[in-house]
Amino acid sequence: MLPLLTAAQIREADAYTIAHEPIASIHLMERASKAFVGWFINHFPDKKQTISVYCGTGNNGGDGLVIARMLNEHQYKSVNIKIARFSAKATDDFNTNLERAQQTAILIKEIKPGDAVPDENGEIIIDALLGSGLNKPLAGDYKILVDRLNSLHKTVVAVDVPTGFFSDGEVPADATVLKADLVITFQQPKINFLLPECGPYINCLETVNIGIDEKYLQSLNSPYQLVEEKDIRQMLKPRHRFSNKGTYGHALIVAGQPETMGAALLSASACVYAGAGLTTACVPQGGLNALNTYMPEIMAVIQNHLHFPQIEWDKYNSIGIGPGMGKDQDALFLLKDILHRYKKPVVIDADALNMLAANKDLLHKLPPNSILTPHMKEFDRLFGDHTNWWQRIQTGIQKAKEHQFYLLLKNDYTIVITPQGKVYFNSTSNPAMATGGMGDVLTGIITSLLAQKYTSEEACIIGAYIHGKAGDELALPNRMNAVLPAQLAARLPYTMAKLMA
Repeated sequence: MLPLLTAAQIREADAYTIAHEPIASIHLMERASKAFVGWFINHFPDKKQTISVYCGTGNNGGDGLVIARMLNEHQYKSVNIKIARFSAKATDDFNTNLERAQQTAILIKEIKPGDAVPDENGEIIIDALLGSGLNKPLAGDYKILVDRLNSLHKTVVAVDVPTGFFSDGEVPADATVLKADLVITFQQPKINFLLPECGPYINCLETVNIGIDEKYLQSLNSPYQLVEEKDIRQMLKPRHRFSNKGTYGHALIVAGQPETMGAALLSASACVYAGAGLTTACVPQGGLNALNTYMPEIMAVIQNHLHFPQIEWDKYNSIGIGPGMGKDQDALFLLKDILHRYKKPVVIDADALNMLAANKDLLHKLPPNSILTPHMKEFDRLFGDHTNWWQRIQTGIQKAKEHQFYLLLKNDYTIVITPQGKVYFNSTSNPAMATGGMGDVLTGIITSLLAQKYTSEEACIIGAYIHGKAGDELALPNRMNAVLPAQLAARLPYTMAKLMA
């Protein structure tokens, strides 16, 4: 896992690297700027473009000064520096790099408090004004400058963090942020880059390694972690000779109404494709023909609340409940019966989540280590309205600990929250997957993994990853604008085999 750090922890990691590598802070700044420039020159090769580097007087501004000097050394013909001298304070590394920049032919201008923002003819703006240390919204001269730059609609490349954006914590809804076409961030993504609040401000993100001490990063034991492919390769269990369908468990998908059988079919088929030895769908009588036609490998139990007491729930290794099942009294009776009589972890999705939200006493009856898979609106129905995603994560940590369940909060970077307070961000998926039914497929995958004896934590992490990875394998090479859930489900065996190879 890649640890994701708060701004305070990033400063600690920088200080540790400086002290223990050892390396002078100004040389670490040089190394970070070199990593930035290496990416920049490969993707902006036109050396005739005018580039304006906006610098504050802290270390982010120091990075900007080094970047301007390095671009000049790489023969970019028109690089200029504009320094926002809005404070009498400046770091030592900023001052040293300003002296070095002054020894070049680069044009340097200063903008002082109350000055009119100078005309800007640059085709590319490099934003090195404030960086990751910001802890309050922009105001005064910085706000005026950022508003002016935003109005120009230039190509903006931010150094580490866009000016005005908080790297962690709550981002104010009305924050003034210099909107970046690209952010080249150092060492690892900032936590808020993985939340929807960044959407209006960051179009594209690249991470460059600057050589911060990796062992120290791990030792900080951050609760926030980014899941990488190597983690999934270690978790997945390849199939072995002499195994059989019993080896891989029996999963039950409780889903569907006559008019919403598609959700049941998608979820149950994904359960099969993700490797469950046996898959049964508990569906209404009217959906039986559709089920048999769609995938004959799926067995069936008929939804009939008069017969629920006769269903041996405990014979199933895992149960997923909710997709398309409705919220009527029969559906609620079925949910209550499962929670009363089934003692293993249950995967709760869709309509089952909404029934929990309307009957919150049922939260206390969930079997330990059950998995809830809400999207944003379902989450807020369960736990109250939230104004931002940082709040949702903090509430999720509290509720997962309180009820001893796992939360899988759907997002571009789907978030898994554990009862131990760990927060895992998934690193796969793409906008082509924004189609109805994708959540039903994810429920089937997770239920399948539980049946195969993965832990709840493993099932959440692996499930989110392979779901997104299959979507990536379909959408990105083929430039597909939309990936259909049924296509993704059928892709799962190939995706998993490649990861286990």
